[in-house]
Amino acid sequence: MLKINQMELGPVQTNCYIISNSQKECLIFDPGEESKKIIDFLKKKELEPIAILLTHAHFDHIGAIDDLREAYPIPVYLHRLEKDWLGKPNLNGSGKYGMLPDYRMKDADVLLDQEKMLEISTFKMDVLYTPGHSPGSVTYSFGEEGFAIVGDTLFRGSIGRTDLIDGSEKKLLQSIQDSLLTLPEHMILYPGHGPETTPEREKMSNPFLNRF
Repeated sequence: MLKINQMELGPVQTNCYIISNSQKECLIFDPGEESKKIIDFLKKKELEPIAILLTHAHFDHIGAIDDLREAYPIPVYLHRLEKDWLGKPNLNGSGKYGMLPDYRMKDADVLLDQEKMLEISTFKMDVLYTPGHSPGSVTYSFGEEGFAIVGDTLFRGSIGRTDLIDGSEKKLLQSIQDSLLTLPEHMILYPGHGPETTPEREKMSNPFLNRF
């Protein structure tokens, strides 16, 4: 059984998820900022990170990846459609806000380009393509474990914004309908911001999804 730890990081409190197995290996999802806080946690729990997985490449989800790669020789996974975003502030959004530094990260090591079963050590997950918030947004679904990491596609009672580069409300709503609301009703959905939810809860109460 996998263990999930959540950390709220950076200026907009992005959820970073650290998922570990019984061998003390772990995956890091969306390390948005505060690399020291992440590294201190890994050391305290005696966890060995083996990969960083990004739901998408907006600045608030990528800020700690280079520091983590300096501390640990681990690969970064990202959808191919956003392969240039890590190093370009005008794409990852950091150049949009004057109070932020420009985020220029090194390229991802593994580019995802299709929906597939992804295996990393003992971790098994389905990669679901869920564009709309950004062109390369993906969801990592751990069906056997009953949870999914959905990034900024869907929130409790809300949906991801679509006014950033290459965002699309039509694609976002289609992604939610086709890929997230079709997951088991009680599956736990862990979003990029805020508390977790379930497909059942969002079908019943999300005002943006009442058409479904």
